Amino acid sequence: MTAAQADRAELQIDRPSVADGAALWRIARDSKTLDLNSSYSYLLWCRDFAGTTAVARDAHGSPVGFVTGYIRPDRPRTLLVWQVAVDEAYRGRGLAAALLDGLVARSTGEHRITALETTISPGNSASQRLFTSFAERHGADVEREVLFDTGLFPDGPHDPEVLYRIGPLSL
Repeated sequence: MTAAQADRAELQIDRPSVADGAALWRIARDSKTLDLNSSYSYLLWCRDFAGTTAVARDAHGSPVGFVTGYIRPDRPRTLLVWQVAVDEAYRGRGLAAALLDGLVARSTGEHRITALETTISPGNSASQRLFTSFAERHGADVEREVLFDTGLFPDGPHDPEVLYRIGPLSL
């Protein structure tokens, strides 16, 4: 067992509750890379999409990382991962990968998903590595295409969002 695996073994990964919404908002805010949604949206997410969201908790039960997602209504075998964030003190331990693997395994069992999608801005190399290494671990292909070009964002300059389609999944 590596030191990173031992560190992760002390953490618990489970579904969020509404009470976790504020902590998820703070982790997202402090990431300095994610588009921050309103605190209200994280509360709703923890209520309405708890089944497709995973939270990592420290020994005290406090959230230290999360991955949010949902099943695409028009593609019920596709899990779209919305955001992944890990508290700065817990980065570099493979926690984001463990959260992603755990959520996909759970979603595959509950929803029989066969594909994963996410969007990543071109400058977010950490997310690019996370999702391409996920695909490699699971022997899946990765397709990329621009989903939302810069001009579609009404609130000022925004990098384009590149859609990553990963599949077929065989977990």
